[in-house]
Amino acid sequence: MYYPKDFIQTAEGLVFAVVAEGIEEEKILCFLRYRQTASGWQKLDTPDANALLADHTPDYRYYSLLKDTHCHAASIASVTHHFQPRQRLQQLLLQPTNDPVIQDLLCFVRLLQQHAIDISAIGVTGSLLIGAQQPSSDIDLVFYDRHIFQQTRQLVQELIAQQQLQTLNDEDWLEAYQRRGCEFSFSDYVWHEQRKANKVMINGRKVDLSLLIINVTIDETPFKKLGAVTRTFNVSDASLAYDYPAIFKVAADDVDYIVCFTATYTGQAIMDEWIEVAGQLEVAENGTRRIVVGASREAQGEYIKVIEPNA
Repeated sequence: MYYPKDFIQTAEGLVFAVVAEGIEEEKILCFLRYRQTASGWQKLDTPDANALLADHTPDYRYYSLLKDTHCHAASIASVTHHFQPRQRLQQLLLQPTNDPVIQDLLCFVRLLQQHAIDISAIGVTGSLLIGAQQPSSDIDLVFYDRHIFQQTRQLVQELIAQQQLQTLNDEDWLEAYQRRGCEFSFSDYVWHEQRKANKVMINGRKVDLSLLIINVTIDETPFKKLGAVTRTFNVSDASLAYDYPAIFKVAADDVDYIVCFTATYTGQAIMDEWIEVAGQLEVAENGTRRIVVGASREAQGEYIKVIEPNA
């Protein structure tokens, strides 16, 4: 089985990040992140990834009927290696290393172990998953258990208070903001992010914590896009705000929920808060209506933002 946060490699030396669970027409929905070169792994941004596929490997471009969108996809037969976050973390725990990124990863994970966190439910993704890390790389941890994820978020705050871990400084936040390409101001971005407790520093290196609970409440019937909208809602249920994708149920007669596929706005709001949402309105054959935020990787022009109740 292929899960989001897994990576897959093809015979052409291309590495894709899996973005959806399961298979659609014998294809794995994914996004091109790296290609193998004579000097090692080359990380690709979105324009370069799209251009490479268009010019050289168009078979990896795909139109998903279920999602009504163009995306990257690899056939099952094209996969030569499947990188899995939990297996990779267990491998790294057993291997001596002088790599500073891996050393910081092991330091963080062992700190969790010392406080009774079950690390069997944790994996490592991003550049560390395929050994493409650079000296300045972040650490991306993925959690496969909701309770352990919440435990770790709480523990991180306690360890910061004990000065065993550090908060992000202004420069760290600015780097994260610029990388994410958020659709609102830097100060608004930091306000939303600081309260999530899913980013922390260890030895000057950023650690990102994410939850991978595949959201079984998502309708798997095809949705039809109705166009871009910007709306204001009261959040009626945010219990799935950190799931993949994140779900925010809203109090509205004509929209059932907000679904968010980008980490930028995961965990963005809590129950009873008012939010402004910009995204794509979609409708299913059964009449379910939702707004999708982050159907594309950058989610340009799309966002979820907490606003004042009287806005």
